[in-house]
Amino acid sequence: MKIHHLRNATFVIESGVNHILIDPMLSGKGELPPFARFRHKPEENPTVSLPDNASQILGKVTHCLITHSQTFGIKALQHTDHLDAPGDSFLRTKNIPVVCREQDAAYLKKYGINVETTLNYWLPKELLGGEITAIPAQHGHGWIHHLMANGAGFYLQLSGEPSIYISGDTVYTKDVERVLTELRPDIAVVAAGSASLDVGGPILMPLEELVTFVRVAPNKVIANHLEALNHCPMTRSQLKKTLEDNDLLSRTFIPNDGETLTFEAS
Repeated sequence: MKIHHLRNATFVIESGVNHILIDPMLSGKGELPPFARFRHKPEENPTVSLPDNASQILGKVTHCLITHSQTFGIKALQHTDHLDAPGDSFLRTKNIPVVCREQDAAYLKKYGINVETTLNYWLPKELLGGEITAIPAQHGHGWIHHLMANGAGFYLQLSGEPSIYISGDTVYTKDVERVLTELRPDIAVVAAGSASLDVGGPILMPLEELVTFVRVAPNKVIANHLEALNHCPMTRSQLKKTLEDNDLLSRTFIPNDGETLTFEAS
């Protein structure tokens, strides 16, 4: 299995002939508004461009997983850091089969996206000769998560490959811990940007929860959702130092944009 990290939460899982795109945010640098204007520097998003090899990687995509997309079915509230207008267009133009939560299906179909597989929490379904399970993702602590698009993580098992858990946008919860301790993924991908908006508490795991996630994870961890959005203050160097101080860096990958990681089945 190869993991091609593009930017933020957007990456591609390569397994044989299958290339599975996760959460396509494909806008050019600065084409989206700031997601916070007072708590964080009000830079336009994304704050960095896609890597030079993005077109080559995207040209091989065969399927797509979307962790979350919408709030209350309102287009203006779509979470564009996981599915933006160029991402929409990419999926529609290429008629890419999409996997998502049951609750997101009608919204995505309304805009012409080819939803092929829908999931409910903790109920596995067949996918590409293997199995995929949707895991609850709580997009924030306190009242703020009720206003966010509480979506899903995915636990994916493909034949002959390492199992992989994609956290999606979530804080650390009992469901997250259940995946790590009961399903014991070979690879766990965590959204590590420690995002917050101008109001409310954290909408992704703060630093102490990221340390807990890596400590509890049974095997390798990949940290993404970093250094691409103005409301995500966590930096790669800050995360690296903290994990190093806690003797957790040796099994954590913090990929640069455009980097490819290779994993073998255990």
